[in-house]
Amino acid sequence: MTAAFVFPGQGAQKVGMGQELIAASPAARAVFEQADAALGEPLSKLILEGPADDLTLTANTQPSILTVSVAALAALREQSDAKPQFVAGHSLGEFSALVAASALDLADAVRTTRARGTFMQEAVAPGKGAMAAVIGKAPEEVADACDDAGEGQVVSPANFNSPGQIVISGHAEAVARASALLAEAGGRVIPLKVSAPFHCTLMEPAAQRLDGFLDDIRFADPQVPVITNVEAEPNSRGDRIRELLVKQVTSPVRWTDTIQQLVDAKVDTFIELGPGSVLAGLIKKFDRSLNVVSVNSPAGIDKALNVLGSDPGSNEDSGN
Repeated sequence: MTAAFVFPGQGAQKVGMGQELIAASPAARAVFEQADAALGEPLSKLILEGPADDLTLTANTQPSILTVSVAALAALREQSDAKPQFVAGHSLGEFSALVAASALDLADAVRTTRARGTFMQEAVAPGKGAMAAVIGKAPEEVADACDDAGEGQVVSPANFNSPGQIVISGHAEAVARASALLAEAGGRVIPLKVSAPFHCTLMEPAAQRLDGFLDDIRFADPQVPVITNVEAEPNSRGDRIRELLVKQVTSPVRWTDTIQQLVDAKVDTFIELGPGSVLAGLIKKFDRSLNVVSVNSPAGIDKALNVLGSDPGSNEDSGN
């Protein structure tokens, strides 16, 4: 068996996420406490109690999902000595993957995702940008529609999520024009409820601010190769992480290529750590024969232990 640990991005959040984990796992509870200390505020209270409107603010969503994802990882490691051969994360989830690979300290990751969310939210005025999911069209068709719809504005593929599912991002008017073209061509288009147009060139101000923020963040060489969003290739060099995270803000998330890279590396087992099961669904669309387990509760940990076949009770730390 060859395993990869994967971590979700924005959109997986909901009030109360992680509650079962921290009720059952001291290691998960410690992660929540460390996140609160890193920010100097009760992030855990927002995660567990809401309100939902505050949790869905990008500046809060990003550190919250990271915290729950690392808590799930800590709870699994509390009972298992199993180690993945690779890690990867979807957009924001790449920060969780870096923590899992011991390349980034948890406290630094929490502070950085808070800053990243703030910078991304402030890069484009409310209502000026939009994103939409396109179902059933090839990447080339989506790219061509974006080119035709631009008319001097920005619209481009932002997330290559799975075969047949691509998200586009940019100016609201240009996204609407591209959506109309793709719908006319037989695609299914779903406008997304997002607060900003992520992973397009409109995010350049956020990328520049993140680059400056990362002056004070230390990255170590990953102990497990991290498949990066920007290149969809494994990275094991700490001195490349900053550059890749900055580029990620304005570049499309190459998740389909990431999963293909992992499958080509003989990965047959995917453990999704964090809220929801979005990545599990995307991976199953890629290949239904793959073993995929979502870990966001004690029941999920039991399933993961069964699939990984690891002896419980190693009591490893959470890699923070």
